[in-house]
Amino acid sequence: MTSGTEEEQLAQIKDWWQRNGKPLLTGGALAVALVFGWQFWQNHQLNQAYNASGLYQQLLTAALESGKADAAEVARLGNQLKQDFAGTHYAQYGSLFVAKVAVEGGRLDEAAAELRAIVDKPADSTLGELARQRLARVLAAQDKAEDALKMLEGEADKAFAASREELRGDLLVQLGRVDEAHAAYTKAKQALSQDAAIGGLQLKLDDLARGEA
Repeated sequence: MTSGTEEEQLAQIKDWWQRNGKPLLTGGALAVALVFGWQFWQNHQLNQAYNASGLYQQLLTAALESGKADAAEVARLGNQLKQDFAGTHYAQYGSLFVAKVAVEGGRLDEAAAELRAIVDKPADSTLGELARQRLARVLAAQDKAEDALKMLEGEADKAFAASREELRGDLLVQLGRVDEAHAAYTKAKQALSQDAAIGGLQLKLDDLARGEA
């Protein structure tokens, strides 16, 4: 009786193992793989951010800390950021500095190309708007004020509404469209606090008023 019972129990255990043991092992192995995969991905992301941050700091040093920007080094580091960390915030902020140094060196086509790449595929809305407004200024400097105005069509996020409208006003003044410029400056002023509106923007409105007198 005992022997038969033991054999039955062994048979039941074998049957259970055949039905459940292997799937359990497979599931356990998969769970372990997922945990280690997640940890690897997190470590990879941290390493990427650390490396990108290091390059970006080098670029800032080359652009700002030496008194005069090292244009060649800024361009080299900017290209490396784009190559190794394309589409990231670090790469795109780096491109803003590459464009800034290019403008200072009179290389407006180079600056426009850097900024347009961000506008076309920004890492976030803030970077997109910064690049858009800077590109509009570069286009204006290239005597392409009409193209610059097209860049500023539509409504900007609230944080950038005033600066975008003021820039539109500047472009409209450049094109001799004074009434539209006045409207744009007024809209910019309305988007600012009363204290913030007293300054360069008010001077522009005053200049237009004197010109109309």
